[in-house]
Amino acid sequence: MSIIEIKHVNKGYMLGDEKVPVLKDINFSVEKGEFVAILGPSGSGKTTLMNIIGCMDLLDSGEYYLNGRAIHETTEKDMTQVRNKEIGFIFQNYQLISTYNVMQNIIMPLLMRGMGHKEAEEKCQEIVKLLSIDHRLEHRPNELSGGQKQRVSIARALASEPAILLADEPTGALDTVSGQEVLKLFGKLNEMGNTIVMITHDLKVAQAAKRIVKIVDGRLSDYDGTYN
Repeated sequence: MSIIEIKHVNKGYMLGDEKVPVLKDINFSVEKGEFVAILGPSGSGKTTLMNIIGCMDLLDSGEYYLNGRAIHETTEKDMTQVRNKEIGFIFQNYQLISTYNVMQNIIMPLLMRGMGHKEAEEKCQEIVKLLSIDHRLEHRPNELSGGQKQRVSIARALASEPAILLADEPTGALDTVSGQEVLKLFGKLNEMGNTIVMITHDLKVAQAAKRIVKIVDGRLSDYDGTYN
């Protein structure tokens, strides 16, 4: 079953009076339970593709189905609901609220969706044990290492039980050891059945995934062992 199905997608942006193409006839699918890396250098279009996959931007033409829903036929207002329900975002810079402790950062999206405080806390407790940060629940982001911050970001993403985890350069702000630990954690989460799409410019990071596709000059292709 395809969680993501992208067919002949094109996307460009206006530069003055001219429209500059960024994504060119993209075809891409992700099956449930896959761990896929999208590998591309700066300026390749990978961020734009991530924004399309993450329902943060509209495509110009083509079709995009996410968990069976036709995103290309969805309004921007409805896209927000789809994004909140179906996608767990993991960002390079963590995007944690500095005045909140670990538990508050993790349960905030759940509370915003109407979940009761007790239920949200119980769900948080389960996830932080899985991610080995249960001893940090009362700490604020400035009291955590980079690796711990990223684990909190992952926990927040997992808490909503999304269809996919979408990770944007998840090791970009981490040292080598912490980065490797996060990638091992992704492998563990994937083995548990989570579908993961990871965006990266780093081949070594991409190799942690089960499948690699590469994007160069706005065109997507299977990774063939070469990467510039």
